[in-house]
Amino acid sequence: MTWQSKEIHLMGTVIDVMIYHEKAEEILEQVDKQLRENEIRFSANNDKSELIAVNLHAGKEWVRVHPSLFKLIELGKHHSVAPNSFLNISIGPLTKAWRIGFPDGRKPQESEITTLLEQIDPSRIQLDSKTRSVYLEKGMSLDLGALAKGYIADIIVEDLKKQGVQSALINLGGNVVTFGSAPNKQRKEWRIGIKNPRETEEVYSEILKVTNQSVVTSGIYERVLEANNQKYHHIFDSKTGYPVETAILSLTIISEKSVDGEIWTTRLFGNEPEEIINEVNELMGIEALVITEEKNYYSKGMTKYL
Repeated sequence: MTWQSKEIHLMGTVIDVMIYHEKAEEILEQVDKQLRENEIRFSANNDKSELIAVNLHAGKEWVRVHPSLFKLIELGKHHSVAPNSFLNISIGPLTKAWRIGFPDGRKPQESEITTLLEQIDPSRIQLDSKTRSVYLEKGMSLDLGALAKGYIADIIVEDLKKQGVQSALINLGGNVVTFGSAPNKQRKEWRIGIKNPRETEEVYSEILKVTNQSVVTSGIYERVLEANNQKYHHIFDSKTGYPVETAILSLTIISEKSVDGEIWTTRLFGNEPEEIINEVNELMGIEALVITEEKNYYSKGMTKYL
């Protein structure tokens, strides 16, 4: 049995996979292939993806999709239409207009934003569970970027376990999933550093100790557009068409499933820190760390991970 790791450049980030298995090298190659297959399925930026096919047929016809893509769209819609949710998988037209994080990023005109707001209502996504088909009205498009990495990570973890992998860490850039024991023989927990967004250098605000859990962090410092002497981050408010106005620099969620971390970092990001903590305290199996310019906020069960 040996530890081996692989670095994969995909999904606009650097993915690190580390596993403990006697056939680690062979399994890592399978993970690489699996990641590329899922990227083609879920990406809103790959012209060959199954998701793009759904978007291209908006206003034209129903599109039958792979079961895993249908499941993710269904899950995404459920959390997008929830009261006070900042998650919106139908936000595609808006993210395409702003293009924050891409070389051609820009601030759209106010009139353009007003028009786009009419095209990003997630309740108008139509789903047929019998045929696993999706229908979008004309002008609509889906963007699963707030969920896909976590969903893919969970799929890979389940597959690794089926192959007898005893321990692993998958880091998809801001999304870390662990299971089994860490390589350090003195301790079982994995140590996951949470960047201090108040610092320009790579300084950690906290080091979390986790086992068999996911750590997802979303922050306004990750992708930024500078236009007209103003900075705009990439987390949008579907009510205004602009990035959310918030005092929060980053939100970290610890959960068993990585997709849950993705869901709740996005659903809650536009709320006040106290509101986020109060809501997380009511959720089972979810803990949160909120970092603002002034202080850190912790959910009730977070202490055991520090």
